Amino acid sequence: MNIAVVGTGYVGLVTGTCFAEMGNHVVCVDIDKEKVEKMQNMVIPIYEPHLDVLFERNIKQKRLSFTTELEGAIKKADIVFLALPTPPGEDGSADLSYVTAVAEQIGPWIDRYKIIINKSTVPVGTAEIVWKAIKTNCSGEFDVVSNPEFLREGFAVDDFMKPDRVVIGTTSERARKVMSDLYAPFVRQGNPIYFMDERSSELTKYAANAFLATKITFMNEIANLCEKTGANVDSIRMGIGSDSRIGKRFLFAGIGYGGSCFPKDVQALEKTSKDHGYDFSILNSVMSVNHKQKTKIVEKIRSYYEGNLKGKKIALWGLAFKPDTDDIREAPALYIIDELVKDGAEIIAFDPEAMPNIKKTIGDKIQYANEAYSALDDADLLLIATEWSVFRTPDFSELDKRMKHKVIFDGRNLYDPEKMKQMGYYYNSIGRQVVQSAEKVN
Repeated sequence: MNIAVVGTGYVGLVTGTCFAEMGNHVVCVDIDKEKVEKMQNMVIPIYEPHLDVLFERNIKQKRLSFTTELEGAIKKADIVFLALPTPPGEDGSADLSYVTAVAEQIGPWIDRYKIIINKSTVPVGTAEIVWKAIKTNCSGEFDVVSNPEFLREGFAVDDFMKPDRVVIGTTSERARKVMSDLYAPFVRQGNPIYFMDERSSELTKYAANAFLATKITFMNEIANLCEKTGANVDSIRMGIGSDSRIGKRFLFAGIGYGGSCFPKDVQALEKTSKDHGYDFSILNSVMSVNHKQKTKIVEKIRSYYEGNLKGKKIALWGLAFKPDTDDIREAPALYIIDELVKDGAEIIAFDPEAMPNIKKTIGDKIQYANEAYSALDDADLLLIATEWSVFRTPDFSELDKRMKHKVIFDGRNLYDPEKMKQMGYYYNSIGRQVVQSAEKVN
């Protein structure tokens, strides 16, 4: 099939590359000329594990190409994916201006039957809005379909190539047949394609992300209670995760969720509920708790130093909102940095992939290390904000040698408290007993 993908962010680029890998001819469109030129020269603009191999292979085999020319891409395509940003507005609603702007443009270029697919995460009723925007300038035949993505950054290629499920919202039998054929190669092992109406499909995406965000937030609340009662959140996680009704995933306590999806999708779902006269009160609680959780570890550091952080040198491991991505949108590290700098602390950070994006965002507000261990030189403490694999089994003798004091605040619960005790560290994690060291630092 001939496919056009409008937008080359995480979703658009993964979508286009993976469809090309299955033998389709895909043209990805973006208004950023510099970005398009880089991709035409096989320079991938994002970090996503395993995407580079498929990206390069399909460009070389001429199944994947990039352009700034929207008209040519639309005219050639049988299927058009809209993978455009839907950032939150000031009132929390999803901004559909990028989606509707493209929809208004493409109408005159639909000269035969085409399927226009909303791949972006969009509010209930967007398929109808897009249909009306296209129809205003279109005399040809088309259907608008909702096909939400369920891609985890860091695992996006695997999620696309081997999806747990595919959700397609359409009431058109013609579109349903084409979409079935399009996704057939991805579900050969029997994973389901769920067809439903457009509105249900749109709400399914929001419901999935809001539920997962709620699950994370619930465990963070349990972790906070553990710290008050002396219980261990790891034991509780295993105890409830073995219940098949609950499941093991998204039960790890930490410093809150971030990224491009959960924060804005929870906010947008709450706004949709409000617009329809329904008080979705649990979502307000989720947002409130998550906001506080992002800087709760700063409160612990303040308490340890009795409120005086001025001049303290803090080694910060991790800047991305999660491992295996360079995405820093709504990353807890950003909130933590703001608070620590405000208190007069000096921060030197390391992240395997996210430092260029952090530098673009906050510049020289902090210092940056070339590798993990050099961030530790003469540090008063180590603070862990992202659970990159490289941080899980460090050489503690190197930490001992480089750090001024053996103090670790772990926002991702990477280490065993008992082992930290044996090594003589002060170790403060999330929802677990604080390990005291013989040395008290002020």
